[in-house]
Amino acid sequence: MARPQAASAREVAALLGEADADELGELIARYADDPRRQVAHAVAVAARRRERELAERERVRSLYRLQRELGGSGVVLGVDEVGRGALAGPLTVCAVALPDDPVIWGINDSKQLTPARREVLAARILAVAAAVGVCHVEPADIDELGMGQALRRAMAGAIRDADVTPACVLIDGNPVHVHPLERTVVHGDARIASIAAASIVAKVTRDALMRAYDEEYPGYHLAACKGYASAKHIAAIRERGLTPLHRASFCGNFLETPRLF
Repeated sequence: MARPQAASAREVAALLGEADADELGELIARYADDPRRQVAHAVAVAARRRERELAERERVRSLYRLQRELGGSGVVLGVDEVGRGALAGPLTVCAVALPDDPVIWGINDSKQLTPARREVLAARILAVAAAVGVCHVEPADIDELGMGQALRRAMAGAIRDADVTPACVLIDGNPVHVHPLERTVVHGDARIASIAAASIVAKVTRDALMRAYDEEYPGYHLAACKGYASAKHIAAIRERGLTPLHRASFCGNFLETPRLF
């Protein structure tokens, strides 16, 4: 019987390049002693990639572990906000309850992710979450209430919109006193799975709103700046005045006499 033909160095390199972390361990062991230079290089690259992927998996697993350690065994709602420092647009809060399985690989503080990656992860979160709640507080209400009260209103609304009875409510940042089972976690969006998920969904939801508002109020660069104080946005405020989307209490430094759209 003819012996099977040995794989070429190019084929081995391609195999190592396409394998996932679960497959790489066996492949690296198989070709570790291969004397061909191209294979040795591919093995070294694959070993570094496997190390990074395993470290990333451990990072995500740690988000789920800490969630259970702090939240207990029941339904845990993670809560986060976006838009607190913007000049225009709503304050948006999201509350998310994630099951322990399936794990959503790649979740992280939304600020650490590209827009495209956030979109992909938001779709996965919405597909597997046990509950999702969203609440917006509009600019006029932020002006009337002040940011502290507006944040409490938005968080209470998102928790209510999730429509579950949580065993614990984990909130990113400092105490808000919005729920009797509230527990706050500094940098929680990078440490707790459900808070990270809430930060992603909140960001994707609000960004979509700001892109739509850009068409309604052209010239303020809202699709690009998402309502934050970019140079072009500030220049547009000075030139055109304020729209109903703007928080007048945030824009006093840019207009001597704020004009309404």
